[in-house]
Amino acid sequence: MKRQKSKPQKDDDSISLNKYISSQGICSRRTADQWIEAGRVQLNGKTARKGNRVYPGDTVIVDGQRLRRKKKTVYIMLYKEKGITCTTDQRDPTNIVDYVNFKERIFPIGRLDKDSTGLILMTNDGDIVNKILRKENKHEKEYIVSVDRPIDDEFVRRMSRPIPILGTKTLPCKVTKIGTNTFKIILTQGLNRQIRRMTEYCGYRVIGLKRVRIMHLKLKNLKPGQFRYLTDEELEQLMKNI
Repeated sequence: MKRQKSKPQKDDDSISLNKYISSQGICSRRTADQWIEAGRVQLNGKTARKGNRVYPGDTVIVDGQRLRRKKKTVYIMLYKEKGITCTTDQRDPTNIVDYVNFKERIFPIGRLDKDSTGLILMTNDGDIVNKILRKENKHEKEYIVSVDRPIDDEFVRRMSRPIPILGTKTLPCKVTKIGTNTFKIILTQGLNRQIRRMTEYCGYRVIGLKRVRIMHLKLKNLKPGQFRYLTDEELEQLMKNI
């Protein structure tokens, strides 16, 4: 039977065939291309070719097994302002979900405390959240911090070494003085209010804290309250990192 023609689709309704296959979690895009070239993939009843695109309603079969189209995943990076809480509880008037007001239901990956600003990632992909948050992955997070009085070399030394907080000790971290009262710190763990507790232990008080990087993802030119989608290159690197 001749297949009825689909209605014209917008470009952003489609996805490349190799990406569609790899999004199922069964292989990489490169392997998907190899399967396509080997004739193991069918698209709408015909042997697929590299470069084919998949639209809503299309049927993709690999080795006789039909693949189901997953919900389109969203990955954004947001410049969170001070006073916004990283919670999805909409009973909290400062919740980050209402703050972003995104067209789909998304949630934050990890947290950035209410008094802090800067980069936080948001998504509707629950699988990626656990992968990023696993402390054994030791992903770097970079912050710019201002304190209530001038810092010295001794402060930098103490902050770089393990500090007892919350019944444990922090991991060694990279600390660099960048101003009279300002330093950069790179963490590989995420204890509750970690930087503030570490700073307090050293006899200082944080008056400003901004996260500027998570792994390879940098805040750069985003302004407070703004967000943008991750680029394909950024997302591909993120998947490799986790």
